[in-house]
Amino acid sequence: MHLHCYVWSGIGEDLRNEAERRPPLPPADLGPFTNSPLPPMRTCDWLLKPARRIDASPASPDDALAWLAERYRSMESSFLRPADEARIGLGLRLRNAREALTNGVDVQWGIWLTGGRFLTYGVVCCSPNRHADYRCPAS
Repeated sequence: MHLHCYVWSGIGEDLRNEAERRPPLPPADLGPFTNSPLPPMRTCDWLLKPARRIDASPASPDDALAWLAERYRSMESSFLRPADEARIGLGLRLRNAREALTNGVDVQWGIWLTGGRFLTYGVVCCSPNRHADYRCPAS
């Protein structure tokens, strides 16, 4: 299994700009989509973004889970609704992510932060991906 990790944090209102978050149908130019800093609507579409957007390329699902846990913990003090996040819990998030990744399914977490910001983490299964036949952006 080949994995890539992605992270985006920004003004939550910007996520409404779906035109920049969806790749156009061929033969249209991918430039506006690939150049946009916004996360894609579909997790697998991260693979269309430039390789510089890859935050990590873990060697295994366990390494991807460690990446997710580290990123989550680093932002806990900024969560908009920490009590809601505590009810979900990092443990449940990680168990669900483990099940998804070991079955070749992408993982996407989204969390509201203070100040109207939104945070998203994605772990994408690359080579193969169940939802899209994209080439690896790192190759």
